[in-house]
Amino acid sequence: MATTTRPSSKPASPAKPGSGLSRIKGSGQADQGLPRVRNDMVLTFDDVLLTPRHSLVHPKDVNTVSLFTRGITLNLPFASAAMDTVTESDMAMAMARNGGIGVIHKNMSIDRQAAEVDRVKRSESGMILNPITLAPDGTLREAVALMRRFKISGVPIVNRDGQLVGIITNRDLQFERNLDRPLREAMTHKNLVTAPVGTTLDEAEAILGKHRIEKLPVVDDQGVLRGLITVKDIHKRRDFPDANKDQHGRLRVAAAIGASIYRDRARALVDAGVDVLIVDTAHGHSEGVLEATSIVREMFPDVQLVAGNVATRAGARALVERGVDA
Repeated sequence: MATTTRPSSKPASPAKPGSGLSRIKGSGQADQGLPRVRNDMVLTFDDVLLTPRHSLVHPKDVNTVSLFTRGITLNLPFASAAMDTVTESDMAMAMARNGGIGVIHKNMSIDRQAAEVDRVKRSESGMILNPITLAPDGTLREAVALMRRFKISGVPIVNRDGQLVGIITNRDLQFERNLDRPLREAMTHKNLVTAPVGTTLDEAEAILGKHRIEKLPVVDDQGVLRGLITVKDIHKRRDFPDANKDQHGRLRVAAAIGASIYRDRARALVDAGVDVLIVDTAHGHSEGVLEATSIVREMFPDVQLVAGNVATRAGARALVERGVDA
């Protein structure tokens, strides 16, 4: 009859001087005298199990809010790396919606990186303050290209004075075959439903529901387009209550720059609305990085700035003295 032996649940004994994880003669010790792990040490699951204990804290009461920089908090203390295999706009949006932040990598052209930042900032908002617009003389082809590029379902149409004259949506384009037609011939322009400046999101939701529409242009007394509220943004506010957003209700995003040829890239990212610039290098405690950090801080005194990597107190102090926020 076969028998089985159950692994011992007895905790492993602490390593003693001269044994265990300490230096062992003849056990694979490096020539330089560095310690090596014993080959004869075996652990079972029970040896490293953390036993749950009595708790007075409910999960819903746990506060995970933390500082990413001195001016930006995270509702969930996670940031995605500035690597070309990790973070572009899709990852940055997912991170921010769940309370963290994504750092868009710099291994791309300046224009493309700025566009990635812009896509995150436009992805959702309490109210889109600078919505993408087209002129009445534009073509349906232009509208289709914009909608595909920014993954949106409609574009407001404004005249030269910025006054709202219509809106083009997927519904208007559904059966169109001639994409060279001017927008004025296909856009919805009669009985446009709009809201005045100062409309709250709750009021906007009521208007959207009443008229069964997905987009609500916000106009001033002269009919000039001042913003756009979408039902998608309202739904996302409910689905992601812990989303990391700026004061305008837009998702937060960070972006990386290097320590050389960084001025134009930094300026383009700031113009695109980036929340945090990160001077991203392997060794942050070097004169080139310190100089770049000082210059970027001088160029953009109001933008949150992070620099690194550093692994020593002296390195951290040097960057702090150059004006970083983290």
